[in-house]
Amino acid sequence: MPLRTLDPTGPLDDLEWLDQAIGDARVVAIGESAHYNGEFFQLRHRLLRYLVERHGFSAYAMESGFVEGQLIDHWVRGGEDRLGQVMANGTTSLMGLWTQMRTHLEWMRQHHRTASHSVGFYGIDMPGSMASLLPGLDAVSAYLADADPEFRIDPSIRETASAFAAVSAFSAPAAIPAYANVADECRDALTAGLADLTARMTSRRLDYLRLTTADAYERALRALNITATLDAMFRELSHGNAQGMMLNREATIADTVEWILRKEDRIVLAAHNGHVQRWPITLPGMPPSTTMGMHLADRLGEDYLVIGTTSATGQTLNTAPDFFTGKLFTELETAPRSGSLDALMAASHDGPFATDLRRLSPADATTVRAVSQQRFGTFYSGLSPLEAFDVIVHLPHVTPAGADRAALAHAPREVQEAFSRWKPA
Repeated sequence: MPLRTLDPTGPLDDLEWLDQAIGDARVVAIGESAHYNGEFFQLRHRLLRYLVERHGFSAYAMESGFVEGQLIDHWVRGGEDRLGQVMANGTTSLMGLWTQMRTHLEWMRQHHRTASHSVGFYGIDMPGSMASLLPGLDAVSAYLADADPEFRIDPSIRETASAFAAVSAFSAPAAIPAYANVADECRDALTAGLADLTARMTSRRLDYLRLTTADAYERALRALNITATLDAMFRELSHGNAQGMMLNREATIADTVEWILRKEDRIVLAAHNGHVQRWPITLPGMPPSTTMGMHLADRLGEDYLVIGTTSATGQTLNTAPDFFTGKLFTELETAPRSGSLDALMAASHDGPFATDLRRLSPADATTVRAVSQQRFGTFYSGLSPLEAFDVIVHLPHVTPAGADRAALAHAPREVQEAFSRWKPA
C-alpha cells in the first residue's frame, strides 16, 4: 500500500488502509527503528492526524518522561508558555529538540482550538531521561504540599537522589558510577523511603481526595511509582544486571499505558520498535527481554495493534561512545543485511509503503516467516515479524531530524555544546 507522502499536512487518502487494519483496537502502537530520524517523526504525526480525524483517537502517548509530559499536555490544551521551553523541558532523552516535533505539537494545539475533541499528550517513561529521580520526587513533593501539608518528606531521600542525578541524556552514563559510589545504607534508605511514600499515598487516598482532585492524586501516585521503578533500575545496574533493568522499565511503561487507557478511549502510542513489538528484544550483550508490547498484548489482546517500521539507507542514531561528544548520527550500511526484515521490505517496493502482515498471501506469509532479524539502527535483533507486528511501514531513506534552535536554547548547557559540535551531512 504505497504512501504518496510523509508530509503531515498533505492529503490523507493514501492512509485509508488503516480503517481495516486497526479495527476496534484501543491502542495503536507506531514503532521506529531508531530515535531522532525526521521521517519517523513525520510518519507518526501523519498517522496520528489520520487516527484523530477519522477515528476519534484522543491521546498521543510517547516514549518520553511521564512527569515532564504534563508540561506539553498543558501547552497543547492552550497553555501560554513558549513552545521552545515546553519542548526542552516537557520531554526527556532529547525527544523534544527537533523541528519535526515542533510541527507535531503545533498541530495538536491547533486541533484543540478548532476541533470538537482535543488530543492529550502523555509521556510513558521514567523521569529525568532515566538518569535522575529528582523530577519525580519534585512532582510528588508538590502534590503532598496540597494533600498532606503537615507531612514532610525525609530530606535524605532527595539528598541521596541528588548524589547521582544526571543533568541530561549526555551525562547519563556518569549516573551509574555515581550511584555505585553512594554508600549502601544510603541507597537502601532511598529505596525504603520511596516504599514508605508509596504506602502513605496509597493508604491515605480518601483523605487526600478531600483536598485535591482525583486526577491530581492519580498523576502524583503514578509519578511516584515510576520514580520507584527508576530507583530499582539503578539497583539492578549496580549489580551488573542490565536485563533486570530492562524488565523493570518495560513492565512499568506498560503499566503507564494502561493508566492512560483508563482516562482515554483510544491511544496512539509512539515508541521504539523494540518496545512496541510483541516479541522479546535482544540487545547487544544481553539475553532476550520481555517488552512493553508483550505486556500490553497479554493484557489487552486484540485491543493492542502494532505498526512496526523498517528502513533501508540514510543516517541513524549513533550508538557508539562518540555520540556523547557530538556525533549524533552515523551512516547506515549500504543495504540492510540479507535475511533481515529491512532487506525484504526494501526489495519489495521503491518508495515508502505499508503492508498488513495479517492479510498476506500464503506465499508471502511463508517468505516473511523465513525472516529472523530486524535492524535497529546500527545493530540487528532477532524476531519473528508475524508474531511481533501487525503492520509494517517501510521508509526507503531516513535522515536526521532538524535541530530546533528555540528548544535548544532552553536545554542544559551540555546538550547545547554537543549539538553545536554536530555537523549535519
